[in-house]
Amino acid sequence: MYPAFAANAFQTKLAYRNQVFSSFFGELVMVFARIAIWTAVYAGTASVDGITLADMVTYAILAGTVMAAWNPSHLIRDIGEAVKTGDVAVFLLKPLHYPLYLFSSQCGILVFNVLTTVIPVTAILALTYGIMPPASLFHALFFPAFWALSFVILFLLGAACGLLAFWLMTAHALEWFLTGILSLFSGNLLPIWFFPPVLAVVARYLPFAWIGFYPTAVYLGKLSPGETLLFFGIGLFWACLLALGVALLWSATRHRLVVQGG
Repeated sequence: MYPAFAANAFQTKLAYRNQVFSSFFGELVMVFARIAIWTAVYAGTASVDGITLADMVTYAILAGTVMAAWNPSHLIRDIGEAVKTGDVAVFLLKPLHYPLYLFSSQCGILVFNVLTTVIPVTAILALTYGIMPPASLFHALFFPAFWALSFVILFLLGAACGLLAFWLMTAHALEWFLTGILSLFSGNLLPIWFFPPVLAVVARYLPFAWIGFYPTAVYLGKLSPGETLLFFGIGLFWACLLALGVALLWSATRHRLVVQGG
């Protein structure tokens, strides 16, 4: 049943061709801008804190395409809209688990984005600027594992914010809140390497760091094999903790819906 939901979400995205082209060009321009900024920052400088311009070009490409293949804003908006219209009550009548339904649908959207945006944009940027290969076979194998973990954590954060709309009756503020937190702590815009020391210590252990920073750092070989295994384990812990939180939140939400329904 759930793979069918993923396939349906994938097919639905195919119907919006103009959105595909706009996403493609928007992503391309954004990453070009990031690379231009880092090129200007590194003008006349070989490296900053051991991070070279080649590292940052690769980081910008990966963070701007692969790690940004899915955006939780659409999920939060969809849940908020379902709350406003009352359509979410329909899912209580169906033999399915609503959070799992959401996860399946978003997996379909993720696959669609990878095929239509991530791969072509990454290929164009790699041909234009060049992209560094993984630091080693070990890091190459763990990069997709970290990437999958980043999607799970990001989905769980988005689902939690979306479900909170049942209490706030709006998802707009929640969307902006999560977007702001991710912009600061995920490392997609500014790697945690360049954070002030005190803030970096805190940011390294928040779940947001697994969304952008750690997968890209693993690809570049900035973590040793021991550190890679350690932080992957910590990321799994965050994923389990967030999954438990979403499950408890959905359980409370179901009771709230029953009360509202009389």
